[in-house]
Amino acid sequence: MAGAKETPRQRMIGMMYLVLTALLALQVSNQILQKFILINDGMERTSKNFIGKNVSTVESIAYTVEQQGSKEVDVPKVAAAQEVRGATKEVYDYLEGLKQDLIIQSKAKNDEGNFVNANLKNTEITGNLFANNGRGEEMKEKLNAYPVQISAILAKIGFPDMQFDAIAKDAKDIELFARDREVKNKDFVALTFVKSPVGAVIALISQFQNEVLNIESESLKAIQNSIGSFFFKADVTEARIAALSNVVAAGTKFEADMFIASSSTSAAPTMTYDGRTVPVDAKGFGKIEFTVTPAGSYDERGLAKRVLKGEIITSVNGEDKVLPVEYEYFVAQPVIKVSSEVVNQLYADCANELLIEVPALGNTYSPEFSVSNGQSIKGSKPGQLTIIPGSSGKVDIGVSSGGNKIGNVDYDIKPVPAPTLVPVTSNGAELDLSQAQAISSLMGLKMQAKAEPTFARTMAKDANFEVTGGEMRLLRNEVPRQTVQISSGSNLAMRSLLESAKPGDVVVFEIRQVTRTNFRGNKIPSDLRQVVPIRVK
Repeated sequence: MAGAKETPRQRMIGMMYLVLTALLALQVSNQILQKFILINDGMERTSKNFIGKNVSTVESIAYTVEQQGSKEVDVPKVAAAQEVRGATKEVYDYLEGLKQDLIIQSKAKNDEGNFVNANLKNTEITGNLFANNGRGEEMKEKLNAYPVQISAILAKIGFPDMQFDAIAKDAKDIELFARDREVKNKDFVALTFVKSPVGAVIALISQFQNEVLNIESESLKAIQNSIGSFFFKADVTEARIAALSNVVAAGTKFEADMFIASSSTSAAPTMTYDGRTVPVDAKGFGKIEFTVTPAGSYDERGLAKRVLKGEIITSVNGEDKVLPVEYEYFVAQPVIKVSSEVVNQLYADCANELLIEVPALGNTYSPEFSVSNGQSIKGSKPGQLTIIPGSSGKVDIGVSSGGNKIGNVDYDIKPVPAPTLVPVTSNGAELDLSQAQAISSLMGLKMQAKAEPTFARTMAKDANFEVTGGEMRLLRNEVPRQTVQISSGSNLAMRSLLESAKPGDVVVFEIRQVTRTNFRGNKIPSDLRQVVPIRVK
């Protein structure tokens, strides 16, 4: 059979055919002819055993179908088995008739029924009967029509893949002769019958009978094995679903087994849930797996009830039956957890670093984010996100995992707090503005813009300020004596202004602008109105 693994019996029959055919090409002695007769006797005994077994199989098929209630799906198989038996008997009897004609015409047996060696060696009668009279071509046609007929019978009852090879082959179709220059061009008749001794041809015809019976046996076995499929020998059959958990977080997979209690390995039920097909394994268990979508609303426990509805279609007591099944489960509301130094508000135009997690999703968490009124930069680890908000309003962050929306978190945008101006001496010491300062200590004075402490700690990459606009004035008796403009940087050109200073004068710093360098290195100027007076002693 094409595509099937051959049984030991099939291999033996095939090898015997090759051996017999090969021997026909040789000049055979009396001893070899006697071996042919011994082989023929063995094959005729095998044929009788084959026939007995195949007849019994046909009867068994009919009995089994009747005992199982003559199910509609199995009744045609009884007729098919009987049709196979009838077709086989017809071809077998035809071959037996040819064999007996050959024995009679060649006088291969004497009156006592024993083979006569001298007549078994006759090669003219075989050529005349099978080649000249056309019986060989007729045999070829019947032998090769038989497997086609059997395949057609099997196809009608659900075995379209059972195809059988031709029995009567030309030399070119037999591997042993395909490359033999002397015989490769011979057809079936010339290869099998021309100049072939009677004894060998008798054995070959018995061999063909064995091949026919082998095809019948394999066909009946396939039919017999299919009887009782979809038949449950159980008093109670119920549909069931067994889930790993009936509480499932949105964004994770729902996993469960759908099965029939008292299931059978011979069953092949059809299963569906919510209109979708469920794959069924060889043991009859359906595997359900799907991604749970978020619910529209949740109860006070954070759960939303859902019902999975399915069907299992199988044969119960010989009839197809639909078994409905329902399974109640709950969708757990996923909670978005945000970790950050600045949880309640985000600073405008700054790199606010967040860690957004959904603990319920565990290792399945594969986050994607959408941000309105701001920009975002994903980090190297799942959930790490840097938000750069706009200048005002709110930032809305949408959280999804695996293509499923989890929820949103939003934040108010907080302006960057103004820095504090701190004058420091050349050695870095802060001036005590409540005390008058010596002119010499003011020569290396710097005016620093120090970030608000919380902002400096949480947003270190964005907390770099410098004084970039304003002026310094020298006052004497509250009258301006000299003015120096501050255009850029925090280093103050104090020398020219202090050269004319006297004890009791006041140096006034009026700062109008500071510039912040953000995490990208961009300069962001901002207005500042702050006056810092320093008394001179």
